[in-house]
Amino acid sequence: MTSKQLIVRAAARNNADWCAAMIRSHGMMGEFGLQAWAAPARTPLYYPDAVTLVPGADPTALAGRIDTTTPGASVKDSFADLDLTEAGFRVLFEAQWIHRPASAPAIASDLAWDMAGDPETLRAWALAWDDGDGNADLIRPELLADSATFVLAGRSPDRRVVAGAVASRSDQVVGISNVFALDGGPDTAWPVVLDAVHSLFPTIPVVGYEHGDDLAAAVRHGFEPIGPLRIWLRD
Repeated sequence: MTSKQLIVRAAARNNADWCAAMIRSHGMMGEFGLQAWAAPARTPLYYPDAVTLVPGADPTALAGRIDTTTPGASVKDSFADLDLTEAGFRVLFEAQWIHRPASAPAIASDLAWDMAGDPETLRAWALAWDDGDGNADLIRPELLADSATFVLAGRSPDRRVVAGAVASRSDQVVGISNVFALDGGPDTAWPVVLDAVHSLFPTIPVVGYEHGDDLAAAVRHGFEPIGPLRIWLRD
């Protein structure tokens, strides 16, 4: 197995751990199996009902572990090697896992960073991340109890939360998700996020996944695409 393949597996497991932490904060539970993590009840908005952990997962068994009776089931096909059309799914989008060696950001940020470690700061982060879309309540205070989850906030000189991301710490990698900036998009967010990650975890490589313009931005900030993934949706 190549080093890239090993990193993709580590990234997929890290992402599944983050999805599991997110649904736990909503009072729900998922289960890890040999081939995939899956939740039997519909997960919160933006979060998959299953994440494959190894190539070649059994699509029939996977579909049997989630709720396919209610519209909206989704699967993160971490190796882009499943065909879930017979189970009623369609491809929502394709993306790339990304990897960045442990190092400081190449571009300095004008923003200071801290962690959202209390409900008030977490709420300010959620409102900035949501930016008026009406989904800030997805981010719940219960998330603060998860020891592997670090909600990173980029603050302007007047201390407003204007950028951020979620870092998920696992044995081999730190996974980054929910990257945002109120102005300037990911090119504003990545320098402060990478500054925070390097300060917290100076020796651990960073992974995540992106597509489209967000993937191009990640590459500008030192990430390398290392393998495809696919998101399936059942309408």
